[in-house]
Amino acid sequence: MLLRLKKFVFRKFKNSAIKHHELNYLFWECTTRCNLNCLHCGSDCSKSSSFQDMPMADFLNAIDTIEKPSQNLMVVFTGGEPLLRNDIEVCGKELRKRGIKWSIVSNGHLYSEQRHNSLLNAGMGALTISLDGLKDSHNWLRNKEKSFDKVISAVELAATSNRLNFDVVTCVNQRNLKELSQLRELLIRRGVKAWRLFTIIPIGRAVKNSELLLTDRQFLELMNFIAECRKSNKINVKFSCEGYVGRYEPLVRDSYFFCRAGINIGSVLIDGSISACPNIDRSFSQGNIYKDKLYEVWQNKFEPFRNRQWNKVGQCKTCKEYKDCQGNGFHNWNGDMKNVFVCHNKKIENSRKYLN
Repeated sequence: MLLRLKKFVFRKFKNSAIKHHELNYLFWECTTRCNLNCLHCGSDCSKSSSFQDMPMADFLNAIDTIEKPSQNLMVVFTGGEPLLRNDIEVCGKELRKRGIKWSIVSNGHLYSEQRHNSLLNAGMGALTISLDGLKDSHNWLRNKEKSFDKVISAVELAATSNRLNFDVVTCVNQRNLKELSQLRELLIRRGVKAWRLFTIIPIGRAVKNSELLLTDRQFLELMNFIAECRKSNKINVKFSCEGYVGRYEPLVRDSYFFCRAGINIGSVLIDGSISACPNIDRSFSQGNIYKDKLYEVWQNKFEPFRNRQWNKVGQCKTCKEYKDCQGNGFHNWNGDMKNVFVCHNKKIENSRKYLN
């Protein structure tokens, strides 16, 4: 009875959030250049990107269409690898002048002590660094020797700043699944306070590599691992916002699943396209900053994100969990699909049936 009441209250909250669609997170795909060549990259970034870095002034002009930014608004520099740009600090200071917080998602390779101090002095408030297993597993996924050592150095450095909202993210796959307990202890020893775990879905380069994708039983193992970790307060471990996990919802994250793409989360992509999370299929772009005003698009478009009845097809059409799942995370769809890429809840239920 209590669980049903909690679900009812959360649905009301979601409906209110959709109605008001306050822009809280704005990702800026400021570059598609990257110093790595990761096996799972959803953006297919490279050192020699076909796109030029977006000029900072163009992005700031788009930001300035937001007359009264929410106090909760956070701009997130992403890529590619944003630290390949040498003007992040300049842009960060401009955002702070406008009363807007900012953060970075990085692979950690260029995160030196000098850059750390420079970014903090420019007002960086949050940082996410990727660490994808112990040494061999991380280097394999990131497709580069010595990547692990550089990332560990970056993690140690970032963890020294008490005013920085810092977390580590890990893409869980078949190679690193059994290492998660050791990885957790490693992060605790380095002073990391927050750790988010993702899985990989078959988009980008991951389409051709089944070793990156968890089986149903492995996914259930991951859920049980997270649930067990959350019984301790040594480090805040949670499952990402990528998908609905049914009976595991109260066990693996702080709140019930809510894909906020296009509801509270937007993005400006490398070519100026206006969309939600950068990993979402580009066919869902809602406009372009070079011909549209960013905030007008945010306020008046984004219908596919805010009314998701269009994706009530395939296995979602008759699913009893649709009210709470609404087709899973938005990056599990493209405009032509008749079925979701991955149903996390189905993976759990299939595995439980098998084990029973």
